[in-house]
Amino acid sequence: MLFVIMCTDKPDCNELRMAVRPQHLAYLKTYEKYIKVCGPLLNKDEKSCGSLIMIEMDDRAAAEGFADSDPYTKAGLFESVIIRPMKMIASDGKMLAT
Repeated sequence: MLFVIMCTDKPDCNELRMAVRPQHLAYLKTYEKYIKVCGPLLNKDEKSCGSLIMIEMDDRAAAEGFADSDPYTKAGLFESVIIRPMKMIASDGKMLAT
């Protein structure tokens, strides 16, 4: 099942984000075959202000476990984390079966 994980950073945490970034990227690398899309969310000044990950997981519990184990989460970077299941109807410029 496909899940979108949208995380919002706490205010003024860019230094923490940068300090933990190598561990976060190494963590993502261990899940790369499940990750469809991921990257930082940007504010109006194009500075990181959160994260978005679209990932294929067996169920919501697995998606929650993935999010909870992220080094950014463990470091206390996020103000909020939203996890939603998603049905993909288009990808790479092509409509998929609905």
